[in-house]
Amino acid sequence: QVQLVESGGGLVQAGGSLNLSCAASGITFSEYAMGWFRQAPGKERQFVAAISLITGSAVYTGSVKGRFTIARDNAKNTLYLQMNSLKPEDTAVYYCAARLRVVSTSTLYDYWGQGTQVTVSS
Repeated sequence: QVQLVESGGGLVQAGGSLNLSCAASGITFSEYAMGWFRQAPGKERQFVAAISLITGSAVYTGSVKGRFTIARDNAKNTLYLQMNSLKPEDTAVYYCAARLRVVSTSTLYDYWGQGTQVTVSS
């Protein structure tokens, strides 16, 4: 049974930081590209960042470049998203996702977590 469990969300003031984690089980983590997505109320799920299997090459959506950093620890089967300089428009439910082998910026991922709420107050 595949499980992706996000943690680390919460309420933070604008300009603050949060570090999200996603613990994976039931998959060979090192065989999966991993991504973070977010969904604000009334909006479609949006790509945030993704990271490749082994080299750790990362891609980001433009609005978070320079503020967010995606990372993975294959030994711990864990994905991270360090979020700095948070803005109210970053408020959303954040989801991690796993896709076999190939990084993608689309929502065509194989497995999804349940999400963790991030709220940034102004």
